[in-house]
Amino acid sequence: MNVPNEHLLILAALLFGIGVAGFLIRRNAIIVLASIELMLNAANLTLITGSRMHSTAGNLNLDGAVFSIFVILVAAAEAAVGLALIIALYRLKQTVDLDSVSDLSG
Repeated sequence: MNVPNEHLLILAALLFGIGVAGFLIRRNAIIVLASIELMLNAANLTLITGSRMHSTAGNLNLDGAVFSIFVILVAAAEAAVGLALIIALYRLKQTVDLDSVSDLSG
């Protein structure tokens, strides 16, 4: 079964929109990190769809897949660093609410 490219791009836009909404609305650090991951996955879907759109029957274009692997690597590093920061924040403040971070100073 072959999903049309337009449907994939609409799905990617919806995922990205949900990620932006979660990033802007929620104040929980874990939800914010999950929203960033959702936005990165939407970007991956867009890259793969663009690569698929520019492929021909005899010539497979893998540029989008290569860029997607780099985005996945960046997302893994972001998750590791982000979770380490959340653990440090929790140890310091006993909460993962991002509003409590604003009063951290020198």
